[in-house]
Amino acid sequence: MPQQKGIIKLKGTMGGITFYKTADGYLAREKGGIEKSRMESDPAFQRTRENGFEFGRAGKGSKLLRMALRTLMRDAKDRRVTSRLLKILVSIVKTDTTNARGQRTVQDGELALLKGFDFNIKGKLNTTLFVPYSTNIDRAAGSMQVQLPALTPSIGIEAPEGTTHFKLIIGLTELDFENETFIFDGNETGILPWNAEEIPATDLSASVTANSTLPLFQVMGISFYQEVNGQMYPLKNGAFNALNVIGIDTP
Repeated sequence: MPQQKGIIKLKGTMGGITFYKTADGYLAREKGGIEKSRMESDPAFQRTRENGFEFGRAGKGSKLLRMALRTLMRDAKDRRVTSRLLKILVSIVKTDTTNARGQRTVQDGELALLKGFDFNIKGKLNTTLFVPYSTNIDRAAGSMQVQLPALTPSIGIEAPEGTTHFKLIIGLTELDFENETFIFDGNETGILPWNAEEIPATDLSASVTANSTLPLFQVMGISFYQEVNGQMYPLKNGAFNALNVIGIDTP
């Protein structure tokens, strides 16, 4: 893809060339494509239409999950999280064996493929937290529990340079992909010192709808802080904070 050079950066279309900005910088491409009316009716593009429908459902599913976890993602995400999440959801749609091609959905696919997804590629949970933890979902009660043993932060948590404190967070969300609605609940520890003093076992819980018939997603993360003159500041604006899908429960 051609890149724009020079001091002046262009956006828009001029002379059949479209100029636009991406995470990789300012790019340019030749304007083209097939007329919309032909794309919508020509039998030759039946597969293209089917792929488009399914891509659209994956896009809506990605947006719904990001909306549900917005309060947690605000401090733990990277600039490519949207495209990375969408790629997985497209693959999930393709695993749907219930519906015909073009009608496959996120909710009927293998949602377990999302387990282990890191919202911040620079802050992966499995290279940050080095203590065993257990999780449990009680669908009848609509509750989730995450239990961590007593730990020494400087040994059990790999923190970026400059860290003085940290916080553990969890979230539970119930997603209705068909109606594009969600319920979310979260919990967190206080801000704890990152040092060589052991902290007691931690038990965090969150709740959604009891006896839900919708998929439930569990996430856990770590946020890092630096204390300066008695004030806590997010370390490097959360650049290394972790948030990970640790569990998925389907009805």
